[in-house]
Amino acid sequence: MHIIVFLNKFNLMLQEASLYGFIRTILIILLVYYGIKILSRFFAPYFARYVSKKMQQKFGGQFQQQQSQDQRHREGETVIDKMPNKNSSANKKVGEYIDYEEID
Repeated sequence: MHIIVFLNKFNLMLQEASLYGFIRTILIILLVYYGIKILSRFFAPYFARYVSKKMQQKFGGQFQQQQSQDQRHREGETVIDKMPNKNSSANKKVGEYIDYEEID
């Protein structure tokens, strides 16, 4: 019996819609939207500065690593990073040659 009464009240709540509830929902959505917009104006410069510092550190580290690799070699010295394989596994015989005549 209690379950039926609860379900009837719950069903009544779902069917009931009011202008007040609709306006309240629209106002909450607008308040959240403009709140995020205002807060982003305050925090966007700090966030951009943080991202630019991280990018600068990342690129600076790569530049330092490149500089240290370049300083190990003297100027004018030829450096080979990777030697080609002497044992090429490519098959020298690709196929056989077939002679043909063109027929008009």
